[in-house]
Amino acid sequence: MTSQITLPADGMWVIGYGSLIFKPPPLYLFRVTGTLKGFIRRFWQLSSDHRGTPENPGRVATLVSLDDLKSHKRFHNDLHLYELGNTHRETSLASDSAISLEMKNDIDDVSVSISNLSEDDLKVWGVAYYIAPEHVNEMKEYLDVREQDGYSTHRIMFHVHSVPDLTPEIESVLSKMPRNSDGDLVIESMIYIGTIDNDSFVGPEDIEKTADVIRTGSGPSGANYEYLHEITAAVRNLDPLARSRDYYLEDLTQLAQPHKLDL
Repeated sequence: MTSQITLPADGMWVIGYGSLIFKPPPLYLFRVTGTLKGFIRRFWQLSSDHRGTPENPGRVATLVSLDDLKSHKRFHNDLHLYELGNTHRETSLASDSAISLEMKNDIDDVSVSISNLSEDDLKVWGVAYYIAPEHVNEMKEYLDVREQDGYSTHRIMFHVHSVPDLTPEIESVLSKMPRNSDGDLVIESMIYIGTIDNDSFVGPEDIEKTADVIRTGSGPSGANYEYLHEITAAVRNLDPLARSRDYYLEDLTQLAQPHKLDL
């Protein structure tokens, strides 16, 4: 199901937090990198049309909002483990093992008031593509086909951290964008999310179970592990200061790999 989005006459922005990062839509003019505030990224969306089949659905990325995280206690253990930086143990690329069951059980004893979290406490790194006005309708149709199986369209604020080398055309687009109180560019962008109430949402799911599915999963678009590996590598390279590293993705990739690969 896709909610109705009014297409702007001056072009359109499309956010990518999953496969769109490493496999961009055609006909985009340029890409910026940045963050979404108030979300976590998880592989809790079934895929029966791209990285799995109806008989053996794979797992693909979606976002869970802060409001949903606050409202549903079942998400809290996972949130403590990864996003709450002062309470979780970050994994190391030098380690051959990821999350131990013992560590995960320990997280249950951590006392943090999730109800007091703000959107600034949760950030997901991603990209936003600018689509010129003459290509908006074509790209909307393309993305509606690509982002099926439970995804719906939403509008969300994207906080820009880096832009490409400026050309007159790019500079013209960026000059029309608002800035926040820190002077950073912000854009209201279209995004596809598999919300927690869609039929293909399976979260929260134990990371080992997710990894087991991804390790052997495959669909019309290729191996499920390839999709995960590409996203993990692409996210890590979004920021030269390594702020974009996603430790949930790092752990999941280590657990799911069918054989040793350099990330």
